[in-house]
Amino acid sequence: MPARDYDAILLDLDGTLVADDGTIHPYTRERLHAAAEQGVVVMIVTGRSETTAIPAIEQLGIDTPAVIYNGAAVYCPRTRGLLEERHLDDGLLGRVLDYAEARELYPVVMCPETKLALAPRSLEETLALHDMSFLQVVDAPRLRVARSVRVSLFSSRHGTAEEFVSELRAEIEDLDAYLTWFPLNLLPGHRESDLVVIDVQPRCDGKAEAFRLLKERYGIPPERAIACGDATNDIPMLERAGLAVAMGNAVPEVKSLADRVIGANDTAAIGELVVALSLDASAGDEEAPWSE
Repeated sequence: MPARDYDAILLDLDGTLVADDGTIHPYTRERLHAAAEQGVVVMIVTGRSETTAIPAIEQLGIDTPAVIYNGAAVYCPRTRGLLEERHLDDGLLGRVLDYAEARELYPVVMCPETKLALAPRSLEETLALHDMSFLQVVDAPRLRVARSVRVSLFSSRHGTAEEFVSELRAEIEDLDAYLTWFPLNLLPGHRESDLVVIDVQPRCDGKAEAFRLLKERYGIPPERAIACGDATNDIPMLERAGLAVAMGNAVPEVKSLADRVIGANDTAAIGELVVALSLDASAGDEEAPWSE
């Protein structure tokens, strides 16, 4: 049995482990389960909230804690609850919502087990909400809640997400938060959207928080971990991993820093990677039957 060089694999969801239709390739799922049975820590690391991450976590069927909200919380599949959660300072939340109101942006405030939004003002904003579970439409004062983990700002007036985040940083002084930003059409189900998004989360190390969890719970250092991703919010964990893996559908910034580029998220590429790196020694030299 060949020795393995890595003891953990960190997996982004959208564009990585999960295909655009929401499924995990059966070969990949099989090989990840086999690796987990041999002691490899298989960990989901996603920007999703717990309510949107749970279907994919349950589909994978491995009960390792998952890093969610881009590092601001940790979800436990065994207890179906949060092991950790960080909250936005009430004052910061208020300043972000004031900025959104002044600039006629569309905010969504996310708390454990619920999301709060204003009534959509356009079809574009309505469509932006279509895959958000546990969503409540409320009036503006009710957005200013305690225990908020994220506020997402949607804009139709900024040409790029980079322009949007530059304005936010200029408008709000002392912005003590972890920011991620992207065009909404990066996500499956929103390919036709012209909206750009900023996610404002409590101060953390982003998806690199997964390495703290690996060290504290399993004693695994970053150099013994593989990280797989496709988007810019994956960069913090890719930069620290012993092996950084970009999906074939990844954005150029991710591919440029990756140690290895594999197939797209709708193939068996991750399952093949697990076998190639001897994370699943039981697979031997077999070939993946779905490596199209």
